[in-house]
Amino acid sequence: MDLHVRYEGDDDPEKCTARKLARFDMVELHRTNRATPYGLVLNPHADTALSPADADHSTLVALDCSWETAERAMFEMAGAHRALPFLVAANPVNYGKPFQLNTAEAFAGALCILGEREHAERVLSKFTWGHTFLELNEEPLRRYADCADSTEVVAVQQEYLDAGEAE
Repeated sequence: MDLHVRYEGDDDPEKCTARKLARFDMVELHRTNRATPYGLVLNPHADTALSPADADHSTLVALDCSWETAERAMFEMAGAHRALPFLVAANPVNYGKPFQLNTAEAFAGALCILGEREHAERVLSKFTWGHTFLELNEEPLRRYADCADSTEVVAVQQEYLDAGEAE
């Protein structure tokens, strides 16, 4: 699967996972929505959850911007928009926070759900904390990957959200 990033460039360049992945020729960066190819767009505002049913796409697109500027309008790109389900960040900035993934984690989570775990491992291998993301999210990623469609993914996600509220 080809990985593309709509790159805003408003994060600390030293901590930007998209830039690092681009240096290793693992993603292609695009400065405008127009230059960003049509594909499966990872969008936290999407109405549909990412599921294995989306595996027929060949292009995965993420938006790389600061969480402070990640408003709905920023995601107005052509493509099939999907939200990642509940996953926990392992990166040093947002460690342990649900739904606060950086670009590399978002790609890795999506790739695992889409049945491309080895590709996810290659993406995360560029980061010292990368393996931790897969360890922290091992069970949910496996369960999401076993779902048939978005509805099942949302049901599994709800179990994790309910468990979190019970704690």
